[in-house]
Amino acid sequence: MAFNLGNGDDEDPVMADINVTPLVDVMLVLLIIFMIAAPMLHQGVEVALPKANAQNLPLRVQDPLVVSIDRNGRVYVRESAVETEELVARVKAQIAARGDDTVFLKGDRDVPYGKVIEVLDLLHQGGIVHVGMVTDRGKRERT
Repeated sequence: MAFNLGNGDDEDPVMADINVTPLVDVMLVLLIIFMIAAPMLHQGVEVALPKANAQNLPLRVQDPLVVSIDRNGRVYVRESAVETEELVARVKAQIAARGDDTVFLKGDRDVPYGKVIEVLDLLHQGGIVHVGMVTDRGKRERT
């Protein structure tokens, strides 16, 4: 903190200190906003994932490409719904733009197993072979 006690001159000396209090206040507010907003940022459509005790695959990029299947069998690339006929073209276009050929497949636990395999087979036939299955971590439910 700097202040002038006055030395009898009529000129006002230039203050060379920067007041950082407003900067700190703004940074703290931004930090709180990002801490609250970060958990809300997730990829894909919200689905109830099956549980498994598998090891996580290493992420090569921070923003993975996610294909989701909701409980009604609708297929999504990220958050946008897509018909199965155009799924491979949409995924290939996004892979070409990103440079990373890894795709994560999220299937709701209530969707029939055949639908998940159908989408997986479509991706494989389209030349997309680096596909990871997304599950929740934890104990598997015994039926």
